[in-house]
Amino acid sequence: MAAVRIQQKVQQREQHVQREPKKKKAQRGIRWTFGEKIVFVSFLAFALYSSVTIISNQFTIYHVNKEVQQLQADIQEQQKQNRDLYAQVQELSTYERILAKAKELGLTLNENNVKVVQD
Repeated sequence: MAAVRIQQKVQQREQHVQREPKKKKAQRGIRWTFGEKIVFVSFLAFALYSSVTIISNQFTIYHVNKEVQQLQADIQEQQKQNRDLYAQVQELSTYERILAKAKELGLTLNENNVKVVQD
């Protein structure tokens, strides 16, 4: 029986030891030196400056591309107008039309006064 009592006391001590919360070591925060703080702050400033510069450049590029596209559209529109006007000039400068207009205005064709010009 003595052995049983000793065994019970040992078990009680083990349970008592297990129930006690373990003391945690006090954790200290990260200690930064003055130089490390300066390096960290300068890195953050550089990262912020780089980010702003990149975004600004992308914004500028976007606007320039938009202007280029607008100018290309304007050029295409002007080229279309020029082609239309050229076709109109070709249509209005035909020999038959000029002759009909001249007769309408009362002019006559005198073959002795006609001079041929070659390109």
